Amino acid sequence: MTMKDFLIGAAVGAAVVAVAKTPAFRKGCAKVVAAGLQLKDDATEYFETLKEDAEDAQAEKQANANA
Repeated sequence: MTMKDFLIGAAVGAAVVAVAKTPAFRKGCAKVVAAGLQLKDDATEYFETLKEDAEDAQAEKQANANA
């Protein structure tokens, strides 16, 4: 690694730190995290409903087989 590479890396690192401290960046990150959590909650709810429907169908099938 040359001194030039090191200086470029240090400058890029400093720029990233400066951008990460801005309110707009933090607000954007918060929105992304909130959207991800909402997506997780929606997926969990969907798969729980799907599981319940499958259990209902299985119970109905067993009831019809025993009748």
